[in-house]
Amino acid sequence: MRWHAQQAAGTTQESPPLTPAPPLPFDLGSAFVQTFDTPGFAGMTFYEINAKSVLNRVASTSEVPFEWTVNPYRGCGHACVYCLAGDTPVLMADGSTRPIAQLRVGDRIYGTVRFGSHRRYAVTEVLDHWTTTKPAYRVGLADGTEFTASRDHRFLTTKGWRRAAVGGQLTGFGKKPPMGMLEGVSVESCEGLEIVDVQPLGSRQTLYDITTGTGDFIAAGVVSHNCFARNTHTYLDLDAGHDFDSRVVVKVNAGQVLRRELGNPRWTGAPIAMGTNVDCYQRAEGRYRLMPEILAALRDFANPFSILTKGTLILRDLDLLRQAASVTTVRLAVSVGSTDERLWRSAEPGTPSPQRRLDVVRRLSDAGFAVSVLMAPILPGLSDSEEAVDATVRAIVAAGAVQVTPLPLHLRTGAKEWYAQWIGREHPELLPLYRNLFGQRSQMAKDYQRIITNRVRAAIHRHGLVAPERPFRAIEAEAAAQAAEAARPEQLTLL
Repeated sequence: MRWHAQQAAGTTQESPPLTPAPPLPFDLGSAFVQTFDTPGFAGMTFYEINAKSVLNRVASTSEVPFEWTVNPYRGCGHACVYCLAGDTPVLMADGSTRPIAQLRVGDRIYGTVRFGSHRRYAVTEVLDHWTTTKPAYRVGLADGTEFTASRDHRFLTTKGWRRAAVGGQLTGFGKKPPMGMLEGVSVESCEGLEIVDVQPLGSRQTLYDITTGTGDFIAAGVVSHNCFARNTHTYLDLDAGHDFDSRVVVKVNAGQVLRRELGNPRWTGAPIAMGTNVDCYQRAEGRYRLMPEILAALRDFANPFSILTKGTLILRDLDLLRQAASVTTVRLAVSVGSTDERLWRSAEPGTPSPQRRLDVVRRLSDAGFAVSVLMAPILPGLSDSEEAVDATVRAIVAAGAVQVTPLPLHLRTGAKEWYAQWIGREHPELLPLYRNLFGQRSQMAKDYQRIITNRVRAAIHRHGLVAPERPFRAIEAEAAAQAAEAARPEQLTLL
């Protein structure tokens, strides 16, 4: 999303930022820039805006079971991750190519647009252009094409948008440039566009990316996505400066705007999901306090909503949550993958500890809420044994959860190398197991998934957990979709 389209005019604030901040990587006009001289926000920069809208409609092509979300915080997680080497050729609108490093805002280039179930080439415009330094990978195609990209970069394959992985079949024209005008021509694959090699270069390089009007562009003869930065902001509960670039857009008027939108006669009162893309109780919420006003608006309009979080700040708003639950449906879920403190310190060192998350479950349950727990990610060889599963389920049940949804580790294409590095460093004896379970897949072997799921179910039965009369299927599905499809971060904190 380009934030200049979301900002209302006339953003003003009373005080200047405490220290100089980096320039905005997008056009926020009069956004107010804040940094805070406190240890919890060291290295973080906040871009405060007045948003025009906070109700986000989920794309109709999405598989998640909810239609509307509210995200009071955004940031670099929806700009680019600066993914390609500067010499990567980009197809211009006149049929020539230009290195991505030399592109400028306003340049006309080729992208693609969807027509039914297919895509066609279309002329678009460069809207933004950035650089950064990141670990680089060399990607090789069967036709001899080579280019350098970050691990996060996505390409259009015959199976949809994917990260580069050996065996993937890219779309585009490769080394055979099109003859004549390309606009309107169907996007297809061709011989030689199979990925045959993906090698880490072992160094950090200056990489580039752009934002375009179509959301993609043609680089090195293949269709390349505008690569969004950081794995969303669901996990801004991490310590400041750890594992991500710390620039956050804050919709300081989120509660006021939501109240106005809920009062629109055309609004149908559909359920609203929060925490599916951005953890609304991330660390910044402790300072900005946007959720109380959001919850008050949902309460006053009796609008059903759900929250998925692993943060502890939700406890601050218990009274508002109770008030809302008295007039509408409120569904709450917390993520707890394991109760092993040593594993948590190694795998997720910046997140709230398992005991703190269980305390959230306990406090919410004591307050009268039927709390669901997403048991994720369950790590083969580390947190999937009968003993480990039993200990985790026992603690979850003791905390008062009414439902436990197991989610075995899911490694999206392009993440396996990173997870393998972590496993190789911390648990090298497990590498053969992971090779056998995952191979070239993003999901582990189904038989092993069933083993893990059955262990969890058996533990649930042993500890007497009774399913609620109306299970939280929306929470379960949205949590699974977040972790397994759109929100890699729960897993990527392990890499």
